[in-house]
Amino acid sequence: MNLTEFYQHFFWEGSFDAHQYFGAHPHQVGQKKGYVFRVFAPNATNVSVVGDFNGWQEGKHKAKKVHEYGIYEVFIPQAKPHHRYKFAFTNAHGVRVQKADPYARYAEVRPLTASIVTASSTFAWDDGEYLKQRTRGYDRPISIYEVHLGSWKKDKKNQFLSYEAMEKELIPYVLQHGFTHIEIMPLTQYPFDGSWGYQATGFTALDSRYGSIEAFKHFVNACHQAGIGIILDYVVVHFASDGFGLIEFDGTKLYEYFDPQKTYSQWGSPQFDLGRFVARSLLFSGIRMFVDEFHVDGIRIDAVSNMVYLDGNHEKGHNLGGISFLKQLNQYIHTHYPSVMMIAEDSTAFPGVTRSVEEGGLGFDYKWDMGWMNDTLKYYGLDDVYKYYDHHKLTFSMHYFYAERFLLPLSHDEVVHGKGTILNKMHGDYDTKFERVKNLYTYQMTHPGKKLNFMGNELASFDEWNENKGLPWFFLDFPKHAAIQSFLRDLNRVYRDHPALYQGDSDLQSFRWIMVDNAFDSIFVFQRKVYNSTLVMVFNMKGNYYNEYVLHGCEPGTYVEILNSTHAQYGGHHVLNDKPIVVSDHRLNLRIGSHAAIILKKLESPTKE
Repeated sequence: MNLTEFYQHFFWEGSFDAHQYFGAHPHQVGQKKGYVFRVFAPNATNVSVVGDFNGWQEGKHKAKKVHEYGIYEVFIPQAKPHHRYKFAFTNAHGVRVQKADPYARYAEVRPLTASIVTASSTFAWDDGEYLKQRTRGYDRPISIYEVHLGSWKKDKKNQFLSYEAMEKELIPYVLQHGFTHIEIMPLTQYPFDGSWGYQATGFTALDSRYGSIEAFKHFVNACHQAGIGIILDYVVVHFASDGFGLIEFDGTKLYEYFDPQKTYSQWGSPQFDLGRFVARSLLFSGIRMFVDEFHVDGIRIDAVSNMVYLDGNHEKGHNLGGISFLKQLNQYIHTHYPSVMMIAEDSTAFPGVTRSVEEGGLGFDYKWDMGWMNDTLKYYGLDDVYKYYDHHKLTFSMHYFYAERFLLPLSHDEVVHGKGTILNKMHGDYDTKFERVKNLYTYQMTHPGKKLNFMGNELASFDEWNENKGLPWFFLDFPKHAAIQSFLRDLNRVYRDHPALYQGDSDLQSFRWIMVDNAFDSIFVFQRKVYNSTLVMVFNMKGNYYNEYVLHGCEPGTYVEILNSTHAQYGGHHVLNDKPIVVSDHRLNLRIGSHAAIILKKLESPTKE
């Protein structure tokens, strides 16, 4: 079987290699060097390639049908790197159209729409040691900083920062503030800024807004050298409806559903029919390309609810094509790239999302705990007088937590479209909001599960995220806001320094409620423990102050306070426990400030520590 036969054979099955065959690739025929262009358009006729190399003249470089099912190919010696191009053909309706290459590696910056010929990469990676040590992080700290590259920060002309600028500014910032990973919102090519990348036109093309392919590789390489992982948000449910893209590509619904009841998603965009090889091959290949060629450390799959249920609605039944797609994807990635993590953004109760495919699950490593996020934010938005009635909103997550491996998200979705910022979600006056935010972040960081925070959560902004503006960094000129940034940085440090907070995430024995039913005081206390690492977390959810509060059920030993949200350096009223606390009869006496979050560490050997 020759190369062409190999790719064509596996293309029909759902190929992870299709990007190495379709699109534009360096090629040589005899002494002539150029590029070979290939496209799958089974219902097209009179196919040709137009571009800078032929003055955009249709028919000058006609493509030959090299497979009966509709693969077209043409070798163009005049084609060079950086040339723009499109496929031109007569579609199934007899209309001449020009379409961007579905397998393009790069494209023009919007509003321009042509695909761009790329040269073979000469980038020299220098991250071998990082990749050698990389794991999926089950027993490692994972604290993710979710970033929209276009609005993290703007330059002096209010333009996007380039990949090079991000390397100089974002990496040191993430490193300084203790995050382990950067999750980047979609970087596949997309035309409309306001979609944030969630409605793409190119699924194997790196977004050109921020610079070149080589520049992005340099950014990832620099992240790895700094010990920071890169997670890429990737959309497989739907695609942009722009006419130059995938929609009715050859005049028929080639990538989307034939059934008009399923063609469009709730976002108004065409949905991939994931049961069909043509859609699978494109998406499989795009994901593999980012993992293999760009060395990304994780893929976060968006809108998994739509992939397990039709339209994300369990009442409409299972999406069998989507479920099969996810199983095949996760099994392939974990087989060929065993240290790459796969993350599901899933709001459903579909069982087995993080169970292995061999055990009947979908095969993800982590699932976003949307239930935790919703219950938690509702609770923190309550007036103190109502917390008694909703006390178990904060305890409910531990009833189901060990059914999956969860990631706790405070993501971009929670700070847009009138939902208010994290700070604005907190009930209370100006000062109380800041107290509750610190309490919330401590609860997130100490609750079992990996962590994710959207950029700007650390600024405690009053303004919702706007993709057209940079983050409001001027808030750091105000002490209360700067204190939140400092507090989240120190929380990340505590999280990373104490194995009890990350090694036992999936171990039922590592978590124990010490005080769970005190709805009257609205005080929660729990313990995290692995081996000789023991921490006790205390949360006062009301504005009450206690000079001496007795906690029953603590392990005997000596405890020291390692973090207190009321500390003056975090803008608090400084109600601390400065001296070691000895527990001999399972009773622990503690000073607790209003809305305080306290982390106590049990000393393994008091004389040594």
